[in-house]
Amino acid sequence: MPHVVLQPDDPLHVLVPSSAIAAAAEALSPRVRAHRVDPDDGPPAGDAALAQVWVPRASGATLPDNGFIEALPRLQLVQLLSAGAEKFIRRLPERVVLCNARGAHTPATAEWAVTTTLAAQRGIPFFVREQDAGRWSFSTHRSLVGARVLVVGAGDIGRAIGRMLAGFDVELTYVARTAREGVRAMGELPDLLPHADVVILIVPVTPETTGMVDAAFLAAMPDGALLVNAARGVIVDTDALLAELSSGRLRAALDVTDPEPLPPGHPLWTAPGLLLTPHVGGEVPETGARATRAVTDQLARILAGQELLNVVENY
Repeated sequence: MPHVVLQPDDPLHVLVPSSAIAAAAEALSPRVRAHRVDPDDGPPAGDAALAQVWVPRASGATLPDNGFIEALPRLQLVQLLSAGAEKFIRRLPERVVLCNARGAHTPATAEWAVTTTLAAQRGIPFFVREQDAGRWSFSTHRSLVGARVLVVGAGDIGRAIGRMLAGFDVELTYVARTAREGVRAMGELPDLLPHADVVILIVPVTPETTGMVDAAFLAAMPDGALLVNAARGVIVDTDALLAELSSGRLRAALDVTDPEPLPPGHPLWTAPGLLLTPHVGGEVPETGARATRAVTDQLARILAGQELLNVVENY
């Protein structure tokens, strides 16, 4: 596993997006020098240009094309505050390791997936609209208890979703890129989808998963099934999903869309059977503290000469 190499007593210069992370980083050791930077302002200068570690901002972070990275000749690590890393994979110099904040968003994202699944199954969006209209509209909807749930993605968040769903006595099946005990392979999806009442997506963005949920994938789901996307918008073919929603055959709960943010007037806004939130699945007050802890834990390992955690594969 990769390390960040420091010379004895060499300061650890870290570029950070906030004063809170800067304070937490410098509290670790007198060797840590935290520099608040905004890549949009251009390449760093002075001591900031000596940084071995860069922590991009939490939301909307991308690799700047203004010479920012080129101005950091000693950079060895980009430590993300998010679990998703697709905007950085294969775009960093070979000497630079990419790590994510695996676990920081896990409880909140899993909670969102279970919340929206339960809400969609019990018709809560319908009842909220009826309440706004002042109508007492009795209606019977589906149940989550005993449902057949297919979780596509068996990583940290997928496993947390499974633990939270256990109390609903669901029939749970995991699918992932690699088959292993208790996890089916992606190649088995055509056989599994026709038997799923709920399909929850929590996979990383890779060439294999981009556009994975296409017309054929959706057509294999049974009538009335629910698709829940807690991953990224590009996993789902938006036009194919719109066709299924418009026909009333399938339902969906989305925290992510393609395009994102969803522009005004986009047909997803008014698609029937859709519960939509604006990419807030991992956003609760505790998430910031967890992400900061991921950074400080990583810096502590660097100072101790230990291997880095949560290294992202170069798909």
